[in-house]
Amino acid sequence: MSFVPAPHPPEFRRRAVDLARAGEQAVAVIAKDLNISESCLRNWMAPADADEGKDTAIEQQRARRAR
Repeated sequence: MSFVPAPHPPEFRRRAVDLARAGEQAVAVIAKDLNISESCLRNWMAPADADEGKDTAIEQQRARRAR
């Protein structure tokens, strides 16, 4: 039998994204402190950015290449 962790509540996700956006610490450090994976935190950040009309990392990369 495999163990599937319960999903994190929306408030936890929002706070994690807010901490990552603040830029005071690296995303990897924040994720480790919160006991989640870095990829998990980055996956939460992308839709949050899109919901707020912010460019995603991919869009930012494309803009840099175009310059």
